Amino acid sequence: MSSLRRTCLLFLAALVLLGTPRSRAAAQDAPDPARKTFVIVHGAWGGGWAWKRVDSLLTARGHTVYRPTLTGLGERVHLGSPEVGLGTHVRDVVNTLVYEDLRGVVLVGHSYGGMVITGVADQVPDRISHLVYLDAYLPEHGESVLSLGSPLRDSTLASWSRFGMIVPPWLEPARDPPWDVPHPYRSFADPLLLAHPPGRGLPATYILTMEPGKQTDAFSMYADRARARGWTVLQMPAGHNPQTTAPRELVDLLHGLR
Repeated sequence: MSSLRRTCLLFLAALVLLGTPRSRAAAQDAPDPARKTFVIVHGAWGGGWAWKRVDSLLTARGHTVYRPTLTGLGERVHLGSPEVGLGTHVRDVVNTLVYEDLRGVVLVGHSYGGMVITGVADQVPDRISHLVYLDAYLPEHGESVLSLGSPLRDSTLASWSRFGMIVPPWLEPARDPPWDVPHPYRSFADPLLLAHPPGRGLPATYILTMEPGKQTDAFSMYADRARARGWTVLQMPAGHNPQTTAPRELVDLLHGLR
């Protein structure tokens, strides 16, 4: 075999093994199914700032994370008013999905955020691949935080109410941000109005956090609701705010979602 022919054959073999530039580019651009886009909706009094650590840990594993702050909370505290209701917070997250042009997202709602993501799924299910309720309210049509029975008694919430805002005693106005801020009372009182069955048939997971040694807590009833709907229910040993007390364990669960 001539050296020229041998060189040509070796060149063709290399093309087969490596692929053409176009095929290599297509392979590089193909989405990795293991990498997800998470949109995390925080709970009452909080803000997207509280999820910075979880964001960093998920990003380090190759995921993309959005953590919108609801109107009147966190860095948007200057927009807080008694007129801010549940519908405002639902629209905050719907607009994040629409204006960021996000699709196939894993939508996570923590605590009060469960009310919000249920409303979001009702409006834009085509942009969501998976719902995750993290120690969260799991409402039906027409229910509100107050009608469901808050872990805090209604009389307690009423005593914390000042000018249409809920101001719990752990707030420290003199402390430098970030810190919890007053929460609009109306968002707890507004019923969630749905046009479709809750969850819209999307894949869904409920993560119940449980203090070690306890068998039940205020959010166990929502895990039971999730089981009744045939959803996956997971339990992790942690307090109500695992983003603070157990961020790595939480990220392990979120990373492992299928």
